[in-house]
Amino acid sequence: MEFFSISLLNGLSYGLLLFMLSSGLTLIFSMMGVLNFAHASFYMLGAYFAYTITEVVGFFPALILAPLIVGALGVAFERFCLRRVHSFGNVPELLITFGLSYIILELVQLVWGRSSLDYRVPALLDGPLFSIYGTQFPKYKAFMMFVALAMLLALWLLIKKTRIGLVIQAALTHPDTVETLGHNVPRVFMLVFGGGAALAGLAGVIGGNAFVTEPGMANSVGPVIFVVVVVGGMGSLAGAFLASILIGVLQTFAVAIDSSLLSGLALLGVNVTPETFGYALWKLKVSQCAPILPFLFLVLILIFRPKGLMGSREG
Repeated sequence: MEFFSISLLNGLSYGLLLFMLSSGLTLIFSMMGVLNFAHASFYMLGAYFAYTITEVVGFFPALILAPLIVGALGVAFERFCLRRVHSFGNVPELLITFGLSYIILELVQLVWGRSSLDYRVPALLDGPLFSIYGTQFPKYKAFMMFVALAMLLALWLLIKKTRIGLVIQAALTHPDTVETLGHNVPRVFMLVFGGGAALAGLAGVIGGNAFVTEPGMANSVGPVIFVVVVVGGMGSLAGAFLASILIGVLQTFAVAIDSSLLSGLALLGVNVTPETFGYALWKLKVSQCAPILPFLFLVLILIFRPKGLMGSREG
């Protein structure tokens, strides 16, 4: 019971962090049709900006200021770079965002160096919140979960219950009509891209001190973000939330299981021996397979449900 409860809570906290990351990418794709390869780099910038701001004025001002700075950079990139290639189709958009990710990586290494930073959890949120059967659950993970859920609620209210959300949705499907009504569609898309970048920056502020802030952090989470978006359904915010939770819980439970991968088959009554699969596979543990599980999940989804769990776009 202790193992299940703690693993479930850890999985939920990790899954909600993945949602914070994937929500901005999903928002940009659903509203603009742009698959932003530099999204994880905005996550990295959020962590680095938060570290610098925290050193000066503290963590909680950084929680607000860092996403705003990242969002402003996203707005500038869309206005002066992405918009210029938008009329040429998806491939130039992919290439320019791909190039941006390398530029950001080099700039981060020039400014902050190649080593990891000492970006720590604030003292107010450090320590255990409660314990289950003697195992402690940290305050900061609970804080991560709270911020992610608050962000989900805010996004839903913005898109579904406000005039701004209606304009954004209409601009995607009927841009000419929206312009006729007096709204500036390019500006709407610019703000959507900036908002998606700001969400990635917020995830960086939250996740940078929970994990490690270093130049390789974008590459470590980038592939998983795209897995979440595809598994959930391209452009589906609800699908991204569901996929994030499933992948977070799946990986967390897998990491915590230290038994052999094939010993589970023996427990189910399947006759397996080291000679059947080879000694190397026999010794392989479930925890060692945890990094590939999201990609295995992706393959299964693409085979049996190509549009994703809650998506409407094929492929």
